[in-house]
Amino acid sequence: MKDDSLHGFAATVARAEAGDAVARDALFTALYDELHRIAQSHIRRNAGGLTISPTTLLHEAYLDLAGRSAVAFPDRSRFLAYASRAMRGLVIDYVRHRQALKRGGELTFTSLGDEGPARDDAAGDLERLGDALQELAAVDPPLAELVDLKFFCGFSLVEIAAMRKVSERTVQRDWAKARTLLHQSLQGE
Repeated sequence: MKDDSLHGFAATVARAEAGDAVARDALFTALYDELHRIAQSHIRRNAGGLTISPTTLLHEAYLDLAGRSAVAFPDRSRFLAYASRAMRGLVIDYVRHRQALKRGGELTFTSLGDEGPARDDAAGDLERLGDALQELAAVDPPLAELVDLKFFCGFSLVEIAAMRKVSERTVQRDWAKARTLLHQSLQGE
């Protein structure tokens, strides 16, 4: 990106932060292709029967973003990470809703054994990952953002280093730390 386009992006972000709805829409339009790729990644990672399209997911995330008034995006990477978290939350909600329908959407009386209702492993894994990422965000928000950028947005460590204006080695260390913390959180359940 040239300096002019970076300055223009920063100005658009600043206007969007100040509550300018036109600037927020312009920001969304400028990043639409990248946001659509992120939505496709979320759908692909959760291929366990999701019937929502990437476009629908993206538009739902936009409605979520547009409905919030006090959200700050100091730079492009934070905006993309925030959008990715919004999409992840929507996917988790969608999976939970689908699981609820499976468990009781059509009222049926049966006898249950001692083991309780069966649970879709993919849905459970997705919920656990979402919870672990929320825990990580509470402890170290930049690490949680890194996970969103790498895992959900699909950026390489080199791209993330450039976005954050740090060395690739720093991002590699942070990625290893984030993975370790997530693994510990997931194993502790």
